[in-house]
Parts: sequence; structure tokens; C-alpha cells
Amino acid sequence: MSILHVPQVEVQVHNFDYHALQQQLTGQEWHEIGHVNWPAEYPYKPKVAFQIVHNGSSIVLHYAVEEDYVKAQYIRPNEAVWEDSCVEFFLSLDNKETYYNIEFNVLGTGLIGYGPGVKSERNRLTQEEIEQVSTATSVVQRSGAKKWNMIMVIPALVFNKQGDITLSGLRAFGNFYKCGDALPQPHFISWSPIGHPTPNFHLPAFFGELIFE
Repeated sequence: MSILHVPQVEVQVHNFDYHALQQQLTGQEWHEIGHVNWPAEYPYKPKVAFQIVHNGSSIVLHYAVEEDYVKAQYIRPNEAVWEDSCVEFFLSLDNKETYYNIEFNVLGTGLIGYGPGVKSERNRLTQEEIEQVSTATSVVQRSGAKKWNMIMVIPALVFNKQGDITLSGLRAFGNFYKCGDALPQPHFISWSPIGHPTPNFHLPAFFGELIFE
């Protein structure tokens, strides 16, 4: 099983600017999203890595993406952001019985769902709940390659479906993904590998362990 330690860092998020937040994450470990789980059908592998820390009240997640194409169509919460250039974070707080799927496209448009692995029993969070997550993005095109970075600040109160949580000392399970279902080069890559015959991120059995300091 993949294991990841999430350090506690005093990140100040009141001045919400990408570069100001990025500087506060300098020196934090980068983790690769590099597992091409379905290489026969979807061999494309963009360069993707992330940093993750918490400050006691929020999870701060920083994605760095380099890909050949960037698509940004969806602008409303809970639209089909997975069809765009999209990064995702799934988190289970109850030993994989239920989990949150947090999905944001390059524009910062978000979708968040919660429930068990059975799709018919999962529910979307409201627009007001989703908009509690703040995002800041930087996009650069150089020599034909598109590079974009996104920082998400996810308050712990977003994860309140089973009551309030404390991030410090939390033991959880989760996975991190990059996808783009409707891009010219569709792809479905993950941090923790997925042993399933067809593309599916909604498989908590393949989540890694997340240890919050």
C-alpha cells in the first residue's frame, strides 16, 4: 500500500495569491502522480506532481501539471469537470467505508461528492459547500507545452458528513489523480496504483494511507 505523510505547516491563507502560497510551500516534498493504470487503451502520461500539507484547519494541496493539451469548458459547480484538464483528490475518513471525491478543473471549477462506493448512494455537495474550497491557478505555455499549477485550500469543515474532524493526528485513506476524459489524449493516472481492468477512480480498495502529522 502507498503511504504518504502530510506535515503540519503554518501556511497563512488569508492573502490568497498563488505565488504567495507557493512560496510558503517551498521545500515541501513533491509526490508523483505517475501510475498509468490502463496503458493499452490510455498510454498518455502527462507530468504531474503534488505537494500536500495541512495547517490544522485546512488541507493545502498544490498540483503541478505539464500536458500537451489544456481544456477548460465547465464553469459551474458540479458540472462534468473530469472531461476538462482536471486534478482530483479522494479522501476516506472511516477506513474506506465512505469517501469524498474532490475534482477541480484548471479554471478552479469544482465538483465534490460523498458517500460509499456504490454510485447510486453517493451525493453531491451543494454549491455553497463546494465554494468553501479556494483555488489559485497559474498557467504558462512554453515551446508548445502547457504548464499549469493549482493550489487548493480545503477547510476541514468541508469533511463534516460524519461530524467535525481534527486534521492533526488524523489517519485516513485516499488517492490523487489527473484526468481529462474529453481531451485529444484522454488519460487516467494516479498516485496509488489501481488494479482494475477498466478506468475507474471510485475504488477505495486501492486508496493509499494518509498520515496527518
